[in-house]
Amino acid sequence: MPKEKTTRKTTKGRGTERRKKDPNAPKRGLSAYMFFANDNREKVREENPGISFGQVGKMLGERWKALSDTDRRPYEEKAAADKKRYEDEKASYNAAAEEDEESS
Repeated sequence: MPKEKTTRKTTKGRGTERRKKDPNAPKRGLSAYMFFANDNREKVREENPGISFGQVGKMLGERWKALSDTDRRPYEEKAAADKKRYEDEKASYNAAAEEDEESS
C-alpha cells in the first residue's frame, strides 16, 4: 500500500517545512501600540539623533506605558477599525477560496 502524500515535507535536521503563505491573503490588523509607534517614531529620532534602532523601540515602549487611557483611546479606535477591516477581508478571502475549491 503506498503512503499518502502530505502537504508538509521533512527536511534533514530542520523538522518540518511550512507551506508558502498566499501573497493575496489579507494583512493582519495593526495593534494600538503599532499605530502609536508609527506616529511617534520620527519624533523620537528627531529628538535623539544617532539613536540606534533598539533604543528607538525602548523609548517608544516607555512613552506608550506612560500614556493615559484618554491619550491611548484614538490609537485603540484605529486598531479596532483595522481589526474589523481584517476580519471583513478575511471572510471574503475565505469565501472566494471556497468557491475556487468547489469549482475545480
